[in-house]
Amino acid sequence: MGKRYLIATNVVSKYFEETLFEHGHTLLDHVLDNGQAYISVITRIELLSFAPKNQNLLASINTFIDACQEFWISEEIVQQTIEIRKMYKVKLPDATIASTAMCYDLILLSDNDSDFGKIPTLRYINPRKYQLANS
Repeated sequence: MGKRYLIATNVVSKYFEETLFEHGHTLLDHVLDNGQAYISVITRIELLSFAPKNQNLLASINTFIDACQEFWISEEIVQQTIEIRKMYKVKLPDATIASTAMCYDLILLSDNDSDFGKIPTLRYINPRKYQLANS
């Protein structure tokens, strides 16, 4: 099986705002086009809680969510989240997202270096700093 990616809310927002750098945007397009995109239920909640006034943006967000496979919060994720919160003092939503990535062997895409950078066992890419191999 190829690489699989868990996409955090902040990356989705920046994707639609077009504030990711070119290589990060290309990475996310590739992940989506190849069926490698996953989200946590936390990401869906966060994305739909903002209720954008622009109906086209809301439709795009829903299309994005539909293109991703979604993980719910299992007992394994709960236990991992507790450990991450104890060890690294990460906020609950971020700890849950990190735990989801770790429990399902996913690479997390986020630009939250201050929280996710603390967790040494988390496979993590910041798309805003991402460089393609051939660049």
